Amino acid sequence: MPLDEALPIAKQIAEALEAAHEQGIIHRDLKPANIKVRADGTVKVLDLGLAKALDPAAASRLEAMNSPTITSPAMTQAGMILGTAAYMAPEQARGTAVDKRADVWAFGVVLYEMLSGQRLFAGATVSDTLAAVLKTEPDWTALPAGTPPSIRKLLRRCLEKDRKHRLTDAGAARLEIDDALTASPTGDGASASGASTSTPSSRGRLPWMVATAAAVVGMLAMAMPTLRYLRKAPPPAPPEMRLEITTPATDAPLEFALSPDGRSLVFVASGDGPSRLWLRPLDETEARPLAGTEGAAHPFWSPDGRSIGFSTRTALSRLDIAGGTPQELATVGGNATGGSWNADGTILYTPGMANPVWRISAAGGEPTAVTRLEPPGQAAHRFPQFLPDGRHFLFSVRGTPDTAGIYLGSLDGGAPTRLTAADSGGAFLPPDRVLFVQAGTLVSRRLDLAGLALTAEPVTLAERVGVEAFSRGGFAASGEGLVAYRIGGNAARQLTWVDRTGKAVGVAGEPDASAPAYPELSPDGRRVALRRPVQGNIDIWLRDLLGGGMTRLTFDAAVESVPVWSPDGTRIAFNSSRTGAYNLYTKASNGSGVETRLVDSRNNLGTQDWSRDGRWLLYFENYPTTGRDLWALDMTSRDLTPYVVANTPAQEILAQFSPDGRWVAYQTNESGRFEVVVQPFPDAGGKWQVSTAGGVAPRWRADGKELYFLAPDATMMAVPVTAAGTTFTAGTPVPLFRTSIVDGGTVTNNRPQYAVARDGRFLINQPLADATAAPITLILIWNPEAKKER
Repeated sequence: MPLDEALPIAKQIAEALEAAHEQGIIHRDLKPANIKVRADGTVKVLDLGLAKALDPAAASRLEAMNSPTITSPAMTQAGMILGTAAYMAPEQARGTAVDKRADVWAFGVVLYEMLSGQRLFAGATVSDTLAAVLKTEPDWTALPAGTPPSIRKLLRRCLEKDRKHRLTDAGAARLEIDDALTASPTGDGASASGASTSTPSSRGRLPWMVATAAAVVGMLAMAMPTLRYLRKAPPPAPPEMRLEITTPATDAPLEFALSPDGRSLVFVASGDGPSRLWLRPLDETEARPLAGTEGAAHPFWSPDGRSIGFSTRTALSRLDIAGGTPQELATVGGNATGGSWNADGTILYTPGMANPVWRISAAGGEPTAVTRLEPPGQAAHRFPQFLPDGRHFLFSVRGTPDTAGIYLGSLDGGAPTRLTAADSGGAFLPPDRVLFVQAGTLVSRRLDLAGLALTAEPVTLAERVGVEAFSRGGFAASGEGLVAYRIGGNAARQLTWVDRTGKAVGVAGEPDASAPAYPELSPDGRRVALRRPVQGNIDIWLRDLLGGGMTRLTFDAAVESVPVWSPDGTRIAFNSSRTGAYNLYTKASNGSGVETRLVDSRNNLGTQDWSRDGRWLLYFENYPTTGRDLWALDMTSRDLTPYVVANTPAQEILAQFSPDGRWVAYQTNESGRFEVVVQPFPDAGGKWQVSTAGGVAPRWRADGKELYFLAPDATMMAVPVTAAGTTFTAGTPVPLFRTSIVDGGTVTNNRPQYAVARDGRFLINQPLADATAAPITLILIWNPEAKKER
């Protein structure tokens, strides 16, 4: 750029940085792409949404590893990653502390390139570019010969690699440029004071130089209309770029997350084995499963991208990608719903479907609640996500229509603010947008953090984006502005009849894309009760196995789940979140009459089984610290007295009475992994392990002489058993057939995903064999303003 154009622009850039620094803001990402010049010459310095607030007392703790300047490798083709790396100060490139002198460095790089017309630090790769920043000295001969000495001195002071010797303030740079702009233009050798420094030989060349200058001025005068036009016309926006990523087979297609730097994608898939986490670096062509993550759900990244947090049905865990085994951080009670990790090492998570948001250190420790449910309007808080400041966070509230939606909370306390109604939770898209699904459409709106509100109209990113039953949306965003989404929801399921060899011998009804769960056969075998989400509301539905058709049994706006039949088939027990925590209810199976609440607890309760004599209702209680324990409710007592079945520090879950009611089979991880055990009831006079190499989800055969369970690889196992008096004997487990129950052999659930008929057939709730999830679509370049204009 000509000097007389470059210096006024540089002065305005320095003024912008000076103003930001006075407000305690470090830009941290100054580069040409973030500097715009209006037609009237006014300069705009943009993207302060990526800045870090400068706390003078804690400036040394600001780490460059959290800088947003490195973008996704997918952006390399757009020419952005090298350009961004080229403007990092040496201390940023080394990952050490930064302050406003990092902005002074970037200002010097920009000014150098404005004057020289060439990249100061260039390299074929990001590593080469950063190496040049750290080691290469500027080529001062590239500056135009007419560059004033004061500007050359300014550049040298801005581009000192040792920041102790670097110019400390953008205001000082502004003053130097002011002096250069007001200096007398006395010719080639004019000093800043206006005194001539020309030599006799230079004076001899003066007439030729004046003539040449006059010719150049004449040509520039003719070219000015064209230059003005080019300057007024904004550069064309880069074309939108989207690509698709195909994943292995999955029963949880909406479970995925982009790394903060946009370089990797983690998702849940089963492939040919159990459901687990898979990692797909975007600069590679294949994904790989992560060992030790069997049964993982709701993955989220650490801010440095080196670890992944996730939940199973029993624990919140973290896994270092470089290697090692997962580390359990906190106990969860099943159906935990999401997490988020900030730069201070705090993790937000929700330990269950009907819980508030909790916090815990990424190193472990004692968890504490951050939000609190406000019943009866709020039934659950889910899917927290930190904003870049590490203090504010988004989370989803399930509840009544006037309370449900996306909320903005803060670690500093105070009442959360409802931002908008939505079908899903929200994700933050830098620098200032919130993504969410509304009526099947993925949209974004601007977030005014100071005003605690979403502003402007929604802008559409994609249609038909999936949302699962617990408000998880099929989308994710990275700290570098990439967006990923998936069309469609959970894979369609089919209730399938299977014999002991694994051969499908029939189906129960049509395929169901609503992700039904927990099938429970009626005592006469004519109906099956199950949990079924429809339009975001989860209720109990009954399927008629003889006449066909589905009947809705519950209608409350809260979640109703885990149905259990009374032995005479006239009533169904279930759990519901309508009062906040999940409690136990019963309702007539023909839909008549009122629903009766059995227990009122602050902890979540879940139905398990109803004894054949009708006396005992088996259920679990989910404790925040120890997880789920087993209890039985005496339905014949006036006060519905609870009776303890199993309550150890381990998890006890998926329990069922034997046909004669004298034994209870359940799974426990007391030994370190889940195994199936049997103990007497009601007097627990011993305990026998039935599985030998891991097992979950036990079910009794109708005559009580055999137990079924799922092995870790989801194989259906059978064990002959003999019960005499107070002693119990189990034979050797025998594999029957491999199932497609994705989480059957690796995690706990509220109920098994299969039932056993009196004739020995298995009714399995399984995803369709030919059902494949849509690919994950990655948006590399997206212009919300261009979208809005179209």
